[in-house]
Amino acid sequence: MTNHFNQPQGGNEMPRFAGRGTMLRLPAADTPEGLDAAFIGVPLDIGTSLRAGTRFGPRSIRNESVMIRPYNMATGAAPFDGLQVADLGDVPLNTYNLLASVRIIEAHYDALLPHKVVPLTLGGDHTITLPILRSLVKKHGPVGLVHVDAHTDTNDHMFGEKIAHGTTFRRAVEEGLLDCRRVVQIGQRAQGYTSADFQWGVDQGFRLFTAEQCWYRPLAPLMDEVRQIMGDGPVYLSFDIDGIDPAWAPGTGTPEVGGLTSIQGLEIVRGCSGLNLIGGDLVEVSPPYDQSGNTAQLAANLLYEMLCVLPGVPVR
Repeated sequence: MTNHFNQPQGGNEMPRFAGRGTMLRLPAADTPEGLDAAFIGVPLDIGTSLRAGTRFGPRSIRNESVMIRPYNMATGAAPFDGLQVADLGDVPLNTYNLLASVRIIEAHYDALLPHKVVPLTLGGDHTITLPILRSLVKKHGPVGLVHVDAHTDTNDHMFGEKIAHGTTFRRAVEEGLLDCRRVVQIGQRAQGYTSADFQWGVDQGFRLFTAEQCWYRPLAPLMDEVRQIMGDGPVYLSFDIDGIDPAWAPGTGTPEVGGLTSIQGLEIVRGCSGLNLIGGDLVEVSPPYDQSGNTAQLAANLLYEMLCVLPGVPVR
């Protein structure tokens, strides 16, 4: 019996400016039943602190994914030869209430837990990672984390609020969602309010690789170290597009100079091959600040690369 796996709509089957409006022009699905992986949009931007617009991120990422072809020529990964993948659409948020939206996101991902599907999420601001982790931990227990970002997102509060895009990973630690011995943060940079702004996570056990530590070097050796840290336990990958320098990814809400290159971003995701990835997200794409679509195109490619390193993907 031959397995039939969903395929992206091909450019010779339908012009790339037409056809499905889904991620990678995959089939849309109403249920996670039978899926190995799924793309889900979370169009949230009411947790942002500077420039809004990430509510348009999922749609823009899907639009820019039309150029992505099925086979990964660099790594040999053939995700659509071994995984059943579809686009599960967007989470129906409460546009006017951040805390209500956080509850809605958690409940939406809870509905995935009885299924084997691995969610790959199109953000949305970085607030969304907290409810996603709250849900996934119910199935997997505390998880390891690979976190790419210009910021540590470990603030105690923002304007007195405990839930926002800059508090995500402090809340995750406090709630027992993370295995702090297996948390790696990559790409942090810029300025702080005190000299200890990056220290809180380190004090919890995080490994921190600042942007300066990544300058002028390939990141494959760093990812060798990351894989050793993560071991075979469950791992979540959270990639904030502002981890990339704004020269490559200007369409984001809190840009910081001196960041990672697009090539280093690919190295990081490809370096997650072999990990027990139980989910991932690509957040903080804000299309109003990049009319070229280049930021969303990079985001789409990074999400494709996440798909390519999931367990069970054949290499040709």
